[in-house]
Amino acid sequence: MSIKSSPLYSPSNFYIANSITDQAKAAAASTSQAVVATPHKIVVNSPEYFGFCTLGGILACGPTHSAVTPLDLVKTRRQVNPALYKSNIEGWKSIIKTEGGLPAVFTGVGATFIGYSFQGAGKYGLYELFKYLYGDLLLGPETAFNYRTSLYLASSATAEFIADIFLCPWEAIKVKQQTSIPPYAKSVFEGWRKEVAAEGIAGLYKGLTPLWARQIPYTMVKFASFERVVEAIYNKLPKKKEEYSKLAQTGVSFLGGYIAGIFCAAVSHPADVMVSKVNVEREAGESMVHSLSRIYSKIGFMGLWNGLPVRIVMIGTLTGMQWLLYDSFKLAVGLPTTGGH
Repeated sequence: MSIKSSPLYSPSNFYIANSITDQAKAAAASTSQAVVATPHKIVVNSPEYFGFCTLGGILACGPTHSAVTPLDLVKTRRQVNPALYKSNIEGWKSIIKTEGGLPAVFTGVGATFIGYSFQGAGKYGLYELFKYLYGDLLLGPETAFNYRTSLYLASSATAEFIADIFLCPWEAIKVKQQTSIPPYAKSVFEGWRKEVAAEGIAGLYKGLTPLWARQIPYTMVKFASFERVVEAIYNKLPKKKEEYSKLAQTGVSFLGGYIAGIFCAAVSHPADVMVSKVNVEREAGESMVHSLSRIYSKIGFMGLWNGLPVRIVMIGTLTGMQWLLYDSFKLAVGLPTTGGH
C-alpha cells in the first residue's frame, strides 16, 4: 500500500506536519544562536566585579606613575635639597649629562611600577568593595545616597589605608634610589636586598606613617571630588549618562579626574615632602615623632611646599589619566563608568 492510498494520509495533514517540523527546526536554530550570541554579563558588586575593578586599578596606576618618573625624580630631589636644581629643566639636563644619559631620568621606575601596581589594585578594588559594604549593606541605598560624599570619603580612606601597606616598601626603595647621587642601587631588587640587609624588613616601613598622612587625604579627595565633579558635569548636560557614547563618557572621566587631581596635590603635598625627607634623613632608632619634629624645625612651614607647582601638573595629569584608563577598562569589559549614576 502506498502512503497516498493510506487512510491516514491527506495532503493537509502532510503539509501541517512539515510546517510544524520546519518551525521546530527554526526555533531550535534561533535558540542556539541566542545562546551563542548572548555575552557574559558581570554582575555589579559580585566577586567577579570587584576582581575586574582590582585589575583595572593595576592598569590605571602602575603605568601612569611609571610614565611620570622623570617629573617625580626632579620633584623628589628638590624636596630633599631645594638648592640642587633651580628648575625642572635644569634638573633633567644635569641628570642626563652627569648620570648616564636619557635613561637616568627614569631612575626609580622599577620600584614605582611595582609599588603603584600594588597600590592601584588595593585603592580601586577595595574602594568599590567598601563603597558596597558601607553603603548598600550597612547604611542602605537611600541613606547611602543622601550621605554619598561621606560614603566616598570613608570607603576611599579604608581602601588607601590597606593599599599603602603594600606600597610602602617600594616607595622607600624608590625614594632612596632617586635621592642618592649616584643611585645607591641599579635595580629595584638590588635596592630591596641592600635595604633588608642594612635595616631588615622594618626598615622598608619606616616611612609608613607619613605615607598614610600623604596618601589617605589624597585618596579621599581624589575619589570624593571625582565622584561629585562627574555627577555635577552630567547634571549640567542635557542627556542621561547612558545616552552618551563611550568616548564621551571617558572624556568626562578624564576631565573629572584632572580637576580632582589639582585638589589632591594641594591637600597632600606637605606630607609628600615629609615622606621624601623621612625616608632619607630618619636616623636609626629615632622615633617617628622626633624625626618629623627635627625635620620640620629645619625646613619650616614654607619648606613643606617645595615642588608644589610641579606636583600639581604631575598629579592633575596623572589622576586624569588614571580615571580615563580605569573607566575605559570598565567599559571594555561591559561595566559602567564610575560616578554620575
